[in-house]
Amino acid sequence: MRTDDGHDLRHHGDAEVRDDGSALTDLAVNVRSGTPPAWLREVIAGSLDGLAAYPDGRAARAAVAARHGLPVERVLLTAGAAEAFVLLARALKVRRPVVVHPQFTEPEAALRDAGHTVDRVLLREEDGFRLDPGLVPEDADLVVIGNPTNPTSVLHPAAAIAALARPGRTLVVDEAFMDAVPGEREALAGRTDVPGLVVLRSLTKTWGLAGLRIGYVLAAPETVAELERAQPLWPVSTPALAAAEACVAPRALAEAAHAAHRIAADRSYLVAGLGSFAEAGLRVVSPAEGPFVLVRLPGAAAVRHRLRELGFALRRGDTFPGLGEEWLRVAVRDRGTVDRLLGALRVALGGG
Repeated sequence: MRTDDGHDLRHHGDAEVRDDGSALTDLAVNVRSGTPPAWLREVIAGSLDGLAAYPDGRAARAAVAARHGLPVERVLLTAGAAEAFVLLARALKVRRPVVVHPQFTEPEAALRDAGHTVDRVLLREEDGFRLDPGLVPEDADLVVIGNPTNPTSVLHPAAAIAALARPGRTLVVDEAFMDAVPGEREALAGRTDVPGLVVLRSLTKTWGLAGLRIGYVLAAPETVAELERAQPLWPVSTPALAAAEACVAPRALAEAAHAAHRIAADRSYLVAGLGSFAEAGLRVVSPAEGPFVLVRLPGAAAVRHRLRELGFALRRGDTFPGLGEEWLRVAVRDRGTVDRLLGALRVALGGG
């Protein structure tokens, strides 16, 4: 979906590593490398014996509810967070939806597909892409924001986001990458004191389950019921339900917490390495808090193409409203991969 201002809202990072990009080192997709772990693959494989029966999501729903200290009536399991955006766009009766950009473009695409006219709030580079609640129109009855935000890697204060709540407004917070933040600082998942709050979570990023499609919605029971009515029958497969139940168990939460600290350390290493190219005009949006960083670089489009020739796929930034051709998103990877990327970047910039 290409908007009038030229942004392709349906371009996602996986496009960089399909077809001729399949052999490239992937720094375009924000799924944690080395996943899913062996124990999770075993859980999913074990669920295949039950494929003859229709999916029963009750156990997984209860497990997600317990993980966030909520009653099951506040949980809706979905085929990834992307399905949740479609459900929100189709099921909720809203007059003035507003999407805070730059952010994941699927919420706006889903709203447009459902026939809504979407207003944008564009956060400013000079402000570090941090949220200014005053930019959101008072009469907006649906507000969508990511935290931490893709692609900026900005982690907004929970209090600033909660301050956007209003009577009669649905406040949608995409926390798809929150479990990659140590301690899940600034999370709103599990909160019941914020009116109109809808939190979306994805299990595909941390656990490498993008091909399985599993996520969930946390919201008031009446909102969950409204979204559930818009879902098809049995929307989440038996293997995905098994994965959901496993990924919110104590063992998995401990593993995810450990991974979040490792990602933070690897991100610091990546940011420091990228900082060595400051004389070439490269700038990293900071502080970055997600499993990716946003970079501004003169001639970024040409550099990205050169890096592809050298074996690396990076995410172009110009498909995100509020960004242009000088922007690139880089996924956090292990130090060996980062060292190879930095060497290739030096070549791409003409330094050897």
